[in-house]
Amino acid sequence: MKKIASAFVIISSLSMATLYANDAIDNNDTTKQEQKSIFTPNFTYSNMSVNYLDWSSGSEKRSVFTDFVYIELEGGAGWDWGEFYFFTDIENPTHENDEEPTSDRRFVIKPILDVQLVDTNWYLHVQDYYLSSNGFFVNNLITGIAYKFIGENGSFIRPFIGTHYQESTYYDGFNGYMAGWTLVYNFMLGEQNFMISNWHEMEFSRDEEHYLTSDGTPTGDGASWGINGAVGFWWTPIKQITTGLQYRYALHKLGEVDNVTAIIYSLKYNF
Repeated sequence: MKKIASAFVIISSLSMATLYANDAIDNNDTTKQEQKSIFTPNFTYSNMSVNYLDWSSGSEKRSVFTDFVYIELEGGAGWDWGEFYFFTDIENPTHENDEEPTSDRRFVIKPILDVQLVDTNWYLHVQDYYLSSNGFFVNNLITGIAYKFIGENGSFIRPFIGTHYQESTYYDGFNGYMAGWTLVYNFMLGEQNFMISNWHEMEFSRDEEHYLTSDGTPTGDGASWGINGAVGFWWTPIKQITTGLQYRYALHKLGEVDNVTAIIYSLKYNF
């Protein structure tokens, strides 16, 4: 499964190319007419951010989680045939890899590829989430379909559903299904640019081996289903800078039976 994550990294480095054709005209003059390649994007974006995740006091009591800083590189592009998005995080970047769990330095990457099905708003949807930490790793591969509802000013909502294949330190194999959505709503107040975002995922029909011990005691995520997501509010005062506040939530997820919540404070530099 680590090979699958590596394949997505290769996808994220697709080169952009432009084709040219020469058209003969009168008096033997020629002109170059630019033709669009399938790899020429309609749009691209990228940013780097510094973020601080602050777990609620109740979440810290119910779990082993501790607050942490993470650096994130995020980007995406869209073509006539589909869209690609990814982020990669270094959590606790100033810590060592071999420190105690939750205080160790961790690595995360999540690529998402949507390939348009004919000339519709339906897409073949593939996403992967990979996390590596001290003594634990997990790779969650989702393959399914998505539909994109497009609004004004770049706003959209894209629900999806797919099968879930997992490889991790404690479980390998088919592990049910995942459904969810990504929502982005852009708006202006006066001359200021704002955005509301929400990503939400729900896993269901998990394998009992994933969440129960042999004697039926809940373990790990502790249930056959779980939710995971965040709601964000973003302000872009100038083109290069975005600040954000996110409400992070999870239930029967992240290796915890109980619900956990956090606030994430973000500062992005937009390239």
